[in-house]
Amino acid sequence: MPPAPSTAPADPPAPAALSAPAERDDPTAATGRPVRWGVVATGSIAGRVVEDLALLDDAVLTAVSSRSATSAAAFAGRFGAVRGYHDHGGTTGWERLVADPDVEVVYVATPHAQHRAVAGAALAAGKHVLCEKPLTMNAREARELRELARDRGLFLMEAVWTRFLPSFGRVLDVVRSGAIGRVRWLQADLGAPVPFDRASRIWDPAAGGGALLDLAVYPLTWALAALGAPDGITARGVLHEDGVDLHNGLTLSYADGAHAHLTTSIEADCPGTVTLSGTDGWLRTGAPLYNPGELVVRSGRAAPRTERFQPVGHGFAHELREVTRCLQAGLTESPRMPLADTVLVLELLDEARRQMGLRYRSDAP
Repeated sequence: MPPAPSTAPADPPAPAALSAPAERDDPTAATGRPVRWGVVATGSIAGRVVEDLALLDDAVLTAVSSRSATSAAAFAGRFGAVRGYHDHGGTTGWERLVADPDVEVVYVATPHAQHRAVAGAALAAGKHVLCEKPLTMNAREARELRELARDRGLFLMEAVWTRFLPSFGRVLDVVRSGAIGRVRWLQADLGAPVPFDRASRIWDPAAGGGALLDLAVYPLTWALAALGAPDGITARGVLHEDGVDLHNGLTLSYADGAHAHLTTSIEADCPGTVTLSGTDGWLRTGAPLYNPGELVVRSGRAAPRTERFQPVGHGFAHELREVTRCLQAGLTESPRMPLADTVLVLELLDEARRQMGLRYRSDAP
């Protein structure tokens, strides 16, 4: 099990020979009783996640919701959901879904700015929640949801699917083994040009648009996993005239001298990889870094070796398996994606936005 990113790892042991990638459990195989899911929103990300949900032997898609009756019915029909809810009579589709007694856990796939309201309503209605990243627009809102979940004794997790991929676990195996020595430097980037469209949420500061909130969770995930919580962060960014950040650079610094350079952009095309440089070797992921299909590792003076990973569906099945296992075991937090890590990432993003002069509508005055 990967160590919690919020805890700085101890010095690794002396370098050891790399072993073959560890065998991972089949994420589609049932681990217990059937779990009944409701899905809020019917966009492209929801569609890909639900396609992978259908691979799980113990997952049951019970209900979906959308603003329109047409979208709700089409999505429900496409994926075999029993019910499709939509906005009606002054009540939103998601409000009707979270009131459904047959729904056990709600997957929230709405735009960022709606996460706090939808996830909060689901928890208030007694539902467990898996919410797309970022969990909320800021750390304050994330703490509010965490407290609500704890008060109600309910499961809550941010959907950072990368954390559950076999390739991610393998990287941490390599780091823990000492095969590349102590990690001293990490570089990660993610981005692509996004055509300007004032009607799009990516260009809307009120909706948390821009590169930082949409993309930076992935480079941060890798940095915190490899190096732990930083002792300092420095952020620089370029803002569009409408207020969103076009691109940004974050530097994480550590008391022992290690550092990480992270870049995200909606203006420039980036390689989308991660490089970890250690005292006795290096490791580089393939692209995209949020779902790498291969790793290249050089240990000591040995020639670099490549390890490849076969995808399961779109890659979300591992994350969905974790939620399912936790619910079947009666857990209210994932030990592999604890809420402390989610809050830490949002605290770092809050500080980055402060340094960049980037504000969202949800920010406290």
